[in-house]
Amino acid sequence: MFDASLVISVYDKTRELDLIFHALLNQDLNMKRIEVIIAEDGMNKDIASLSGKWSAEGTLNIEHITQEDKGFRKNRILNKAVTASSSPYIIFIDGDCIPHPEFVSAHLNNAEPNTVLCGRRVNLTRKRSEEMTSSEIASGKYARSRFSDIVHSALNKQKPGYEHNAEEGIIIRQEGLRKLLMNEDEHILGCNFSVHKQMLLNINGFDENYEGPGLGEDSDVEYRLRLTGARFRSVRNLAIVYHMYHPKTIEQPRNMEYFLGVKSRNISYCSNGIQKT
Repeated sequence: MFDASLVISVYDKTRELDLIFHALLNQDLNMKRIEVIIAEDGMNKDIASLSGKWSAEGTLNIEHITQEDKGFRKNRILNKAVTASSSPYIIFIDGDCIPHPEFVSAHLNNAEPNTVLCGRRVNLTRKRSEEMTSSEIASGKYARSRFSDIVHSALNKQKPGYEHNAEEGIIIRQEGLRKLLMNEDEHILGCNFSVHKQMLLNINGFDENYEGPGLGEDSDVEYRLRLTGARFRSVRNLAIVYHMYHPKTIEQPRNMEYFLGVKSRNISYCSNGIQKT
């Protein structure tokens, strides 16, 4: 049995996925212990070719799961990935987030019973995203925080629309300092969290009634897990991913309407999840 399943949610971003594979080779643990599941919300031939090439090389344990492209159905493919996973522990990232060399081990080393680990992401600029290369990842250079970036981020973070946050890329190992800086109770960000598989099965996984971006893959899951008594712990500045630039995704207003209905019903188990009830 694998130590964990790493689920990578993908839609069409072949270059970014290739960079993720290179970053997984650069992890500080034996990736033979990890199952890598490509959860593709579509059936892109380039994604299939890339996944097949990496799988054939034998350096990563890759399973590629697809579904027909009928619009944004991320929660549906995530449920298929959860069902397919052969590990009792699952780590989730998005297909445009490059993991730090210590990313997987940070999630595994901090896992606790009945606890969701919640990380954050470094939002890369367009220029930085375009410059990222596989050789930079192989050398580890991509994971070295540049002082100039941190200063620039600190000086500009109050500006409207400014989302670069280089300080999220600093690893803080000292537990006392982490407790001082971090929230004891954290929130899920869909591109960086981990959870015991059974905890997801207890709430019937992701609610497939969310078919547009926003809320369904994180806020809804968090809310329903809280109803079961789950704990939420921050691994901010420990489990780091680098988010490649893209125009901001517009959340669907109907998702908020549906989420408010979920909260009013106060039920942890969704009817349109892994099981259809």
